[in-house]
Amino acid sequence: MTSRNPQSAEARRQLIEHISNEAVFHGDFTLTSGKKASYYVDLRKVSLDHRVAPLIGQVMIDLIADVPDVVAVGGMTMGADPIATAVLHQGAARGLAYDAFVVRKEPKDHGRGKQVEGPDVAGKRVIVLEDTSTTGGSPLKAIEALRAVGAEIAAVAVVVDRDTGAREVIEAAGVPYLAAIGLKDLGLS
Repeated sequence: MTSRNPQSAEARRQLIEHISNEAVFHGDFTLTSGKKASYYVDLRKVSLDHRVAPLIGQVMIDLIADVPDVVAVGGMTMGADPIATAVLHQGAARGLAYDAFVVRKEPKDHGRGKQVEGPDVAGKRVIVLEDTSTTGGSPLKAIEALRAVGAEIAAVAVVVDRDTGAREVIEAAGVPYLAAIGLKDLGLS
């Protein structure tokens, strides 16, 4: 990711610092894929923090800025929810009109029975967001649900890419993959 201006570079630097200091845990962990890891990146520790959420919004807006005609962002609940709202709010502060949506794991069994919540995305270009990517499974589930309601997937954008194959899985599905921060940025590679 290239920064467009000094404020963008500073927001990214601060975000990396917060993630490194507050969201990286060392020990023995089992990942979504079932694989073992010696560290875990728990982005919810910072994505729901009042100091960090605006930085996430700024960095992610810079990351997706060159993707044309995007009207909404979101992904699988719960990991993508704070990322999408950060983009929505920081976008509004910049005069940009990104709506947010939430993709449920399963369609509701009551009310309107929706799986994709928020503004109607049928016929619209959207970006699927994710906090951290390991296998690419969550974005693929979101893509499937979004395509079922007629959305056009412009890209998948993640805050932290663990470099464990998600990029390859998403790109193999024909969707561009964007990552704001990599393991090297966090001193984990």
